[in-house]
Amino acid sequence: MPDPDDLYGLPLERFVPERTALARDLRSAGRREEAAEVAALRKPSVAAWAVNQLVRTQGKAVEELFEAGDALRAAHDDVLAGQGDAESLRQAVARERATVEALTKTARGLLTSQGHELGPTIIERVNETLNAAALDDDAREQVRGGRLARELRHIGLGVASGAVPARTGARRKPAAAPKQEAAAERTTAEERAVTEERARARTEARAAEREARRRVERAIRAAGTARERLDRAAAALEDAEEVLASAEREQSEAEAQLDAAERAVRDLR
Repeated sequence: MPDPDDLYGLPLERFVPERTALARDLRSAGRREEAAEVAALRKPSVAAWAVNQLVRTQGKAVEELFEAGDALRAAHDDVLAGQGDAESLRQAVARERATVEALTKTARGLLTSQGHELGPTIIERVNETLNAAALDDDAREQVRGGRLARELRHIGLGVASGAVPARTGARRKPAAAPKQEAAAERTTAEERAVTEERARARTEARAAEREARRRVERAIRAAGTARERLDRAAAALEDAEEVLASAEREQSEAEAQLDAAERAVRDLR
């Protein structure tokens, strides 16, 4: 009898029928609690299924992902503690991104080979799940088990803009020597013009920043709305699959009862 864990290594379209068959076999063997647990297993989303296959077939690359994530977290912590430098952090970020992108590319190939239609959302969610596994211990344990039902997300390491400290040891330039009064009078108008130009540039930069921020916020809201719609559709599909699985279980039980009744009739003849 197959192990429930094996269900997550099957082609995605076989998950529900194989789950139903395994639950039926367990019930027939009198292992009703195990049968109920198997029947309750959720079918993975396409992105989660792809990550499960990476764990099962690309073990070395997945471990490299975890190592890259550890290195990035260590570099990040060093910077926050004032012990690291920007270059080390940049290298760690580049390494982690490279491992995530390499595995995402492999996942794309796995999905294509199984005939799944590849939309940007699916690939993005694979990428997000791998990134979460690299940087978050709980996510890593879930991914390592190879039994994800849904993709994961990681918000970030919390590195704020400007958090990387500047290199130490730089000396300030000495203040310029005072100018003669006559020279100061000649340059006052020029300095005022430069100051005004800088003020205008700062004002324009702030306005551009505010507009960019508004655009980002609108994009985030639109993405959130789209994600909610997609999640609702996925939930509806799940519900339909569960209804189908329940109907299949009832059919199996009814067939078993019919077989028993037919045997009883034959015994009476």
